[in-house]
Amino acid sequence: MRVIAGEFKGRKLQSLKGDNTRPTSDKIKGSIFNMIGPYFDGGICLDLYSGSGNLAIESISRGMDKAYCFDMFFPAVKVIQENVTMTKKKEAFIVKKLEAKKALEFLASQEILCDYVFLDPPYAKEDLEKNMVMLQSLNLLKKQAKIICEMDKHVILPDIIGQLVLQREQQYGVTKVRIYQLKEEKDG
Repeated sequence: MRVIAGEFKGRKLQSLKGDNTRPTSDKIKGSIFNMIGPYFDGGICLDLYSGSGNLAIESISRGMDKAYCFDMFFPAVKVIQENVTMTKKKEAFIVKKLEAKKALEFLASQEILCDYVFLDPPYAKEDLEKNMVMLQSLNLLKKQAKIICEMDKHVILPDIIGQLVLQREQQYGVTKVRIYQLKEEKDG
């Protein structure tokens, strides 16, 4: 696993040994960033089930200003911190050991608004939908924010979740990626 493009291109990333995390493959990661970027002119991203910090680090490498990385598993947080240290840009990352609900409440307490949110939990549909509802109810999304969900190909999510509307879906073997965008409310 490595950083594919941008400032940190080619740098190797550590991943957690064992079955507790499932890092996004370089192929899928490349496809995701081609769909949403591929480069950014600043902004804030949230990697809610960060695992190795792979998606957050790629985001910063491609031009995001700040990345919030959360994982509830201590060994994963340690790996994220090691990978962040490798970037030599630690000030661009906030890394915390928190489960998803507490992480979203923390962001709300800090009044953080996200441009991009990566949701790649241990494959479980109800978490994805609950997370997307909570992101909206806590007002954590900027206008036109995008949520990138990585899931098992058998998981079925609605095409519209609150103000989030499905923009794109792609399947890669056993993995499915769905990209939602916050729709703008019409005036009047």
